[in-house]
Amino acid sequence: MKFKKKLVLAVTLIVAAIFMAMPTNNVSAAKGDHGVDWSKYQGANGVYGYQRDKFVISQVGGYYNGSFVDQWTYKTQVSSAIAAGKRAHTYIYSRFTGRQQADQMLNYYLPKVQTPKGSIVALDVEDGYPDTDSVLYALGRVKAAGYTAMLYGYKSFLTSHLSLSTIASQYPLWMAEYPNYAVTPTPNYNYFPSFSNIGIFQFTSTYIAGGLDGNIDLTGVTDNGYGGNIKTNSGKVVVKPNSTTSAINVGQSANNTAKANIKSGDTVKVNLTATKWANGVGIATWVLGKTYTVQQIGSGKVLLAGILSWAKIADVEILSVGQPVTGAATYTVKSGDSWWLIANKHGLNMYALASFNGRTINSMLHPGQVIRLSGAQTVSHTYYTVKSGDSFWSIAKKYGINMNKLASQNKLTIKSVIYPGQKLLIK
Repeated sequence: MKFKKKLVLAVTLIVAAIFMAMPTNNVSAAKGDHGVDWSKYQGANGVYGYQRDKFVISQVGGYYNGSFVDQWTYKTQVSSAIAAGKRAHTYIYSRFTGRQQADQMLNYYLPKVQTPKGSIVALDVEDGYPDTDSVLYALGRVKAAGYTAMLYGYKSFLTSHLSLSTIASQYPLWMAEYPNYAVTPTPNYNYFPSFSNIGIFQFTSTYIAGGLDGNIDLTGVTDNGYGGNIKTNSGKVVVKPNSTTSAINVGQSANNTAKANIKSGDTVKVNLTATKWANGVGIATWVLGKTYTVQQIGSGKVLLAGILSWAKIADVEILSVGQPVTGAATYTVKSGDSWWLIANKHGLNMYALASFNGRTINSMLHPGQVIRLSGAQTVSHTYYTVKSGDSFWSIAKKYGINMNKLASQNKLTIKSVIYPGQKLLIK
């Protein structure tokens, strides 16, 4: 017990020293703020952890030694974060080696960044064969483009492949280390991956039940790109990006929309503080923080599509302003249908389709159920033509996706036989 107390004290002193050693400009508002990071698995509008969260880092896409995998959720997640009064930042999943691949990756992704100049653009380097020179080169390019360059990863991997101290002397680090996979709403500094210049600590992948990455800003780095925020008389938080993009404009438009002007077709988030539906019945916890399309407006309440429940207007927050919902552009589910079949038939992304209807792709469908198509994000699909010698493993590795997911989204299993000339849906 005495040893444990000494250990806790030592770690606390280390963390305190890190806080004091970091640069202090622009840190007063954000040091100690909590936030989350998102990819496509959090859907078009993201998933929120706790009311206190102040920032979001969204994945724009991934680079896999020459292959690109965009995240269809990126722009709408940035918009949603801004609409919800969160500081939005960006990261790129970065599997690259050498300056040539660094250039290929950044020539493609830097023009796609939708967060403001000065905001974080982090390189997520957690597998492959990175080298110190190309990582420094890539971070330098991010900085030259006007963003806060940051390196993300796990200490054990980064120190075994890179001269991390050399990188940390020039750029801040975003480091991840988890004690376990239990729900962890606050950091356990006994597992802090001590190193110099750590700006963000990702302390869990289970911030909430069901999974979500939880982060804490140690130095105020998530303030970068923003001129602070204001809180309106109604309690709404409005962030002030230092520059604008199309996604920021959409988010600010939603943020500026008064609740009195909510209409059908708008996307809203059920507040994490909500307790009861408009009829007085308690709200299930799985609804809190989730996003839904408004199907109908009532007196002081809105009908949420997908779950067909009336929420009090006071208990929702506008994330995007859409087109009014009409009876056109709907689909009635038939026996044997799935989210994949319906989305594929109508040229939609199945994740976007499910999210637009207030569901996930794991939600059950039943014959006679009406699915709305109008307003769901239409995307172009990526297909791969099987070549001789290919396998689910080799194709999945090429595109940086899970081979089981690759098989299932093509209505196959990893034991299914694939043959040259066969087309497989990648995304």
